[in-house]
Amino acid sequence: MNYRVAVRALCEFTAKTGDLDLRFTPSPSAREGIAGHALVASRRGDGYEREIPLEGNYRHLAVRGRADGYDPARNQLEEVKTFRGDLALMPANHRALHWAQVKIYGWLLCQSRELSEIRLALVYFDIVSQRETLLCEVFTAAELQEFFARQCERFIDWAEQELAHRSARDHSLSELRFPHAGFRTGQRPLAEAVYKAVGTGRCLMLQAPTGIGKTLGTLFPMLKALPVQNLDKLFFLTAKTPGRRLALHALASLVPEREQEAAPVRVLELVARDKACEHPDKACHGDAGPLARGFYDRLPAARQAAVRTGMLDQAALRDVALEHEICPYYLGQELARWSDVVVGDYNYYFDLNAMLFGLTVANQWRVGVLVDEAHNLVERARRMYSAELDQAAFKALHREAPAAIKKALDRVARQWSALNKIESEAAEKQTYRVLDSLPTKLLNALHNAVAAITDHFTEQPFGLDAALQTFYFEAMHFCRINELFDEHSLFDMTFKAGRRGGVSSALCFRNVVPAGFLTPRFEATRATVLFSATLSPSRYYGDLLGLPANTPWIEVESPFSAEQLSVRVVDHVSTRFHHRGASLAPIVQLMADQFAARPGNYLAFFSSFDYLEQVVGLLRRRHPDIPAWEQSRRMDEPARQDFLARFDENSQGIGFAVLGGVFGEGIDLPGERLVGAFIATLGLPQMNPVNEQFKRRMGALFGDGYDYTYLYPGLQKVIQAAGRVIRTQEDRGVIHLIDDRFARPQVQQLLPGWWQMARATRHSHSFV
Repeated sequence: MNYRVAVRALCEFTAKTGDLDLRFTPSPSAREGIAGHALVASRRGDGYEREIPLEGNYRHLAVRGRADGYDPARNQLEEVKTFRGDLALMPANHRALHWAQVKIYGWLLCQSRELSEIRLALVYFDIVSQRETLLCEVFTAAELQEFFARQCERFIDWAEQELAHRSARDHSLSELRFPHAGFRTGQRPLAEAVYKAVGTGRCLMLQAPTGIGKTLGTLFPMLKALPVQNLDKLFFLTAKTPGRRLALHALASLVPEREQEAAPVRVLELVARDKACEHPDKACHGDAGPLARGFYDRLPAARQAAVRTGMLDQAALRDVALEHEICPYYLGQELARWSDVVVGDYNYYFDLNAMLFGLTVANQWRVGVLVDEAHNLVERARRMYSAELDQAAFKALHREAPAAIKKALDRVARQWSALNKIESEAAEKQTYRVLDSLPTKLLNALHNAVAAITDHFTEQPFGLDAALQTFYFEAMHFCRINELFDEHSLFDMTFKAGRRGGVSSALCFRNVVPAGFLTPRFEATRATVLFSATLSPSRYYGDLLGLPANTPWIEVESPFSAEQLSVRVVDHVSTRFHHRGASLAPIVQLMADQFAARPGNYLAFFSSFDYLEQVVGLLRRRHPDIPAWEQSRRMDEPARQDFLARFDENSQGIGFAVLGGVFGEGIDLPGERLVGAFIATLGLPQMNPVNEQFKRRMGALFGDGYDYTYLYPGLQKVIQAAGRVIRTQEDRGVIHLIDDRFARPQVQQLLPGWWQMARATRHSHSFV
């Protein structure tokens, strides 16, 4: 069996040496790089060949790639690298990597065309000046063959290890057994649906109740499918930290590590850079950061130690990295290439510059993807493909800007002010306006400013201003999103009074439907399984996420019975904004009566902090004997843990939280830790100009603007919050749905089918 490796991957493994250097090195965007390659090729003669596929073997190593260009008349093979700034500032180890690549391509071309020698050229193309710098050298085929063999020899031991690991992994997974005596009710059909989806190469939407064990129930069949479907990787993607922890716990039970043996399955946890950085006060290069100095020289030993560890959660990865004195975050980035299962945030696969998606495409991996709590992907993806610039922040930056970029920023300021004048007058004193066309002059000014700041940073690599750098990256993202703008997004302006009586604005490319961006991500997988307790209605998620038309939607039968949960619709109370004052006393009385009937721990959810604070204040005045604690507006992690710690087996009281916040999903309070919930809102998003524009746009696209904007997202939060109450088949509890709109048939048909709802009218209460 041959081990396949791309030329770039081979060279990155064998030819990178020296320091990790993340000083500002302005690189072109992918679009600029493609355009630069095309322009270089257009300057060549008629016989010039572009994108030449090449491959060759060394023992059982199969090396393949695409050379950028070949001129047969000159017998010159070219590797094109686009850049911006001062070429002299390019780190030496980057240049060495580029030479290694073109030499490998040189040998593969010599071999395929029986050439005795060849002229190799590194073509550095400056995308700003559009000038080429050529570094050329003639090599004999024998010299290049020797270089190729040397690089392959450096890699061959690793390749043999990887082949042996793949064989051991597949054998281990083929014999994988479910880690418990049996499946929970509903887990087996869930697992069967996942396995079938991978087998047929289809995406799948899977709705299954909270508490069923979805994490374990989806991981088990996906792992079983890896050897059968010849999958290279499994990505488990989550929206929040608790989801990662659950996945790692489930994986530890499925593939436990073995004493003094190489791990059969390599699991890697990816965390954000700011959470992994050991020296946040130091720059990330060899002259300043101790873990960057000699990074690539120490990487091979660290990599070897890491792949033997098996379960590389954040703590284990840090231990390996620090033992070898290298950066944990960038060791994790390297190990994504060599791990079987990667657990990380959505952005690692779905973002505009997602690392895992990029590696999947570049290496032609066959991957399976599990998307945990997939109802969150709609809002997360919208944020990924939106961009905003605030004029107030820009003005503060403009006043203190270095002289070298002052002229470029002046032009931005003039064009922004001119746009404000035109559009604020057209808005007729409204503070929000959607533009029908994009402000071309302002966008051109922003592009020029980005180029000017790039040149400034290139010349001043050691004196980066944090505010200027923030604006730089925001402006680049803004310009990039502009290039992708279509009917699935809005371009809008929000006006506010500026200093000294002027008008200031915020500009936003606001994504409404992320489907067009996500569809290629789904197409690049063997199968993607999106699972959640709230993936209904299926057409809402299918439309917004861009899932293939043949994606099945399956609902797993609940293991819970209606006898376990009393659901009471309190239809004599309205929680609408203008009725809230009148709702306070009835809600407080309902809570007091329920607490008297069954003392215990309850969660109470409200639509806002203001509403929550009014209810908890009245409860404390009228019923000071009922313990109450509430979520605060800016709760840090220790405060969140303290909030949840109040819910123990022997405590009693009511914890107040905002619906849709950190306590509305992803927390597990089984048994007597939580016996009921009060939900005093439908969770509908605020009715404001932005959401009204969303409603119009989605109405035009899908025909259900109100439901897509307000009703479906709101009830999804209600069901998630209610799902905190029943977590096991032994639990018993009560949910009070407080609002007359919960009695509407349109609303009730969107609630879980196993709920058996009863009305709690003004004069008739039933408590559990």
